[in-house]
Amino acid sequence: MKNFEERLERLETIAEELRDGTTPIDQASSLFEEGVKLARSLEKELRHLERRIEILVNQPPEDPVLDLFDPADEDG
Repeated sequence: MKNFEERLERLETIAEELRDGTTPIDQASSLFEEGVKLARSLEKELRHLERRIEILVNQPPEDPVLDLFDPADEDG
């Protein structure tokens, strides 16, 4: 799987291609679908990172713990 930055860059490329208005409708439909999937996965990853940051911020400075929740529980 590509890293976050690569997926974000791909999403930006898709948005540019769709904005220019020259993409054939069949291809535009496929690009839109790919873009929605990318956007959802990026949003999910950002939510996960936000939770990790909240955990770190709320932990006493001497013993940060990141495994207070199971990322597998986020599926769905």
